[in-house]
Amino acid sequence: MRVALVTVGDELLAGETVNTNASWLGKRLSEQGATVERVSVVPDRLADIARVVNEYHAEYDAVVVTGGLGPTHDDITMDGVAAAFGREVVQSEEALAWIEEHGGYTREDLAEGTADIPAGARMLPNRAGVAPGCVIGSVYVLPGVPDEMKAMFEDVADEFEGARRYVETVEADEPESAMLDRIREVRERFDVKVGSYPGDPVRIRFESTDENAVESAAAWLRDRVEAPDRTE
Repeated sequence: MRVALVTVGDELLAGETVNTNASWLGKRLSEQGATVERVSVVPDRLADIARVVNEYHAEYDAVVVTGGLGPTHDDITMDGVAAAFGREVVQSEEALAWIEEHGGYTREDLAEGTADIPAGARMLPNRAGVAPGCVIGSVYVLPGVPDEMKAMFEDVADEFEGARRYVETVEADEPESAMLDRIREVRERFDVKVGSYPGDPVRIRFESTDENAVESAAAWLRDRVEAPDRTE
């Protein structure tokens, strides 16, 4: 299952907020067996949200959108997603009923727009907050507040599936450029995806749906590189 992530917010683009939602979702989706192939950050601008969601909906098996839910002037994600599908945004009676029963609010307590979702969308209750999310087609719209996003994602996690991928990392106390021959050889010997990441230490990452192949590739390389000194 190929997935694209779209995180919405001017504060993300300005560097005022770290995009922890994307990294958390990437890890959880990988655990579910899905493959995240694209992560995009878009501003709080309706046209940009609609354009990116429309593009990714056509290209990927699923799209997960986070951020910009609620009744304030810059919470326009629902409008952007609705526009991508050519739908109107309407008040969800199901969301209002759920909030009244489980959220501790009456309808009169809620600001206008709190329970709005695209027409025909499936409502996702916000168990850690107020404003609901939704699913429309293969697009999942979740809150931007991390605790709310995580709780809502777990309600739909089983809808993301694929072959489980195994990962193992080898650390080496050598320059990346000095290991090019061994990296090339391990790629030739084993049917695994290999990534090389410079740093102190250098990290060589192996990934595959075949657990034995990952373990064998990692063991082969680990025997042929200088391990970092952990005694300090």
